[in-house]
Amino acid sequence: MLPDWMEGTDIAFPNLGIYLQNVPQSFTVFGFRITFYGVIIGIGVILAFLLIDRMAKKNGLDPDDFYDLGIYVLIFGIIGARLYYVIFSWDMYKNDLLSIFNTRQGGLAIYGGVIAGFLTLIIYCKIKKKSMAALGDVAVMGLLVGQIAGRWGNFTNREVFGKYTDNLFAMRLPESAVRSADITADIREHMIPGTNYIQVHPTFLYESFANLVLLILILVFQKKKKFDGEIALWYLSGYGLIRFFVEGIRTDQLMIWHTTIPVSQLLGGYLFIAAMLAIIVLRIQKSKNVVKAKS
Repeated sequence: MLPDWMEGTDIAFPNLGIYLQNVPQSFTVFGFRITFYGVIIGIGVILAFLLIDRMAKKNGLDPDDFYDLGIYVLIFGIIGARLYYVIFSWDMYKNDLLSIFNTRQGGLAIYGGVIAGFLTLIIYCKIKKKSMAALGDVAVMGLLVGQIAGRWGNFTNREVFGKYTDNLFAMRLPESAVRSADITADIREHMIPGTNYIQVHPTFLYESFANLVLLILILVFQKKKKFDGEIALWYLSGYGLIRFFVEGIRTDQLMIWHTTIPVSQLLGGYLFIAAMLAIIVLRIQKSKNVVKAKS
């Protein structure tokens, strides 16, 4: 007979001595099913705007610009996140195109939302004649808050986990609670005979914590930025590095077509290098301009 914590919706971190019983994925209000993933995303959006409002005022910007921009970013960010996922999971949708619109079954990729968000920022600032660099520096702080919170939606969904591990943070999940496609042969090989649980890296936790560290560093560093847009570049570089390592552990990677190369890992590595080079070049250029101005 299995221990109680292994049954149904339970989640455990055995090496930390944490056993969570009956962690639900959703709840019902007036017969309508509401997922905790959606609730957590909603909370993340609220917290993001609270920080953005504060940082906008601190940087002499109009918070209303960010509320206007935020509406468009939320809409096109969700569309972008879905498109990114569908494009790199095309085999799942090519024979049932209507399923593309069924987001209640999951299938949103953060990098797609980030790309769509930045494109929306560019277009918005061009139309409104605003400084894209200045707005971007503040907007990415809110974006990070949303990402930090959003990963906990993956926790309640029992998704975005990594390979088998027995490290301090190893997470155990009932096999029946996760998608079979996310369970690798290595994970199955390490399942203890007579039990129904898998033990994996909680990559959602790694990324959420790493994003929190990145946000703290950005909040501290933003006082010392040398040019508008530098904070946005630090975000692209920092998150690129985080995603490069985390993506290498995950079992639900989206691959570049006909290859075994994780697209988000490749993109993360590229953005880390490109953004760092941009920061170095622009800082050197800024320093030279300051010297010329003094002379």
